[in-house]
Amino acid sequence: MRLRRGLLAASTGLLLAVTGCTSFSESMSASESSAATTTPAEPEAAPITWTDCDAQITGLIAGTPGSERDIAFECGRTEVPIDHDEADGETLPLFLVRAKLAGQTDRIGSLLVNPGGPGGSGADAALGLALSLPEDVLRRFDLVGFDPRGVGLSTPVECIPAELKDRSLAAEPRPTTQEQMDEVLALTDEVAAACEEEYGEALGTFNTVDTARDMDLLRESLGDEQLTYLGYSYGTTLGSTYAELYPDRVRALVLDAAVDPDADRQARTESQAAGLEASFDAFAANCTGLVSGCPIGDDPRRFVEDLLTAAAADPVPSSAAGETRTATPGVVLTAVLAAMYDPGSWPQLSQGLAAAGSGDSAGLFSLADAYNGRLEDGSYTNLQDANLAITCADTPEDEAFSEEQVLQLAQDWGQRYPLFGAGAASSLYTCGAWDAPRTPLPERDAEGSAPIVVVGNEGDPVTPLPGAVDMAEDLDAGVLLTWQGQGHTAYPKTPCVTDAVNAYLIDLTVPQDGLTCPA
Repeated sequence: MRLRRGLLAASTGLLLAVTGCTSFSESMSASESSAATTTPAEPEAAPITWTDCDAQITGLIAGTPGSERDIAFECGRTEVPIDHDEADGETLPLFLVRAKLAGQTDRIGSLLVNPGGPGGSGADAALGLALSLPEDVLRRFDLVGFDPRGVGLSTPVECIPAELKDRSLAAEPRPTTQEQMDEVLALTDEVAAACEEEYGEALGTFNTVDTARDMDLLRESLGDEQLTYLGYSYGTTLGSTYAELYPDRVRALVLDAAVDPDADRQARTESQAAGLEASFDAFAANCTGLVSGCPIGDDPRRFVEDLLTAAAADPVPSSAAGETRTATPGVVLTAVLAAMYDPGSWPQLSQGLAAAGSGDSAGLFSLADAYNGRLEDGSYTNLQDANLAITCADTPEDEAFSEEQVLQLAQDWGQRYPLFGAGAASSLYTCGAWDAPRTPLPERDAEGSAPIVVVGNEGDPVTPLPGAVDMAEDLDAGVLLTWQGQGHTAYPKTPCVTDAVNAYLIDLTVPQDGLTCPA
């Protein structure tokens, strides 16, 4: 469910320099995770220490669309309990970014944002959304993004070496034979062992339930009686968990690109494979419909298949300065996957594929590295580490899949979803190899909450529309808003959705349940 919004991963490097960063292993030795409950303890909220980081951030965003806005940025730090059921126990720091538009009038409070993942940086999201959200919203709210526990600059979990991430990227993306699956799952086991060795049971600390509890302390520290929240993709899981734990503290929640709360892991994963396959078909139709012609010919799917075959026999070199890696099928397909999130990336994908067909993979590495959080110096953000830690901490142990089950599904899905099915099936093994305490997500109806707007997209390849339908139906006060568009997430990409969400956030005017906005 990972989602990249706003600025590129380079912003993480700047924020590191601005604030300094303490790893989780440096801030604590170990802590057992708390169990999920709908009656969480009530530790006291700590104050947020804000510092002026406007000059550094405005330098970073200079020249980016929206950077002409008169916005002031602050960086913040606060502390939250590692275990919310032990309010007097050890704490860990959370990092925040706050953006304020000059000339605010009739301020309502703070709009807290989460970009998805899990593992996406809310601080980075605040930078990007400050440049892209409607000014009508920014005039009424401070925009606040926080890095959840274990993410970005909030005591990041870091346990997967860069060279192991490089090997994982290069690995076979469509394992359907026993030999291929053995190699892929051996990498999965290696990742799990590295993280278990680094953190032990403390891995269970990085879970959504405790992050939702952190979010309530942030609400209090920000001075808001109730929460106003915008969450994308995995951020809908976090937001709905908050609403379940604290229904009376919900002012307005927008859950865009909802992760299906009812489907099990196998159903969600297969749905995503099917959605990505449909998105590739939409990309291919768009490319072949261009007046100037499609850079990869009249049959983009055949082009990609041929490129995957060629790259398996002879990986494609890159013309990028200093690049020594060559593009294997894993790199090619990761680049394709990355571009499926946003139709705005489709031209870059078609050009990158065409160049790779001519012997230069630089464009494909650019897409794949951005998706995986790989920086220019060969290091990585902790996106992958956090994604795995949070996903597996949320996943019950009884949802594990055996190697035999995964191989059978890979062979089946590989036939039905030729580009993405086998790789999706292999991912089901991941949390079975993960040795850490679990804090399963609660069932979420958020009884007693204010209305919650759930946004779904008919062409979403990552969190297909049925997930939003289920989320809106499960929430007692859920209201469904649908966009007939392509790509992952909808707000603020189209006027119909934007107007409805703006009115809800600002005036609490709830859109008609089932409202559908045209592409």
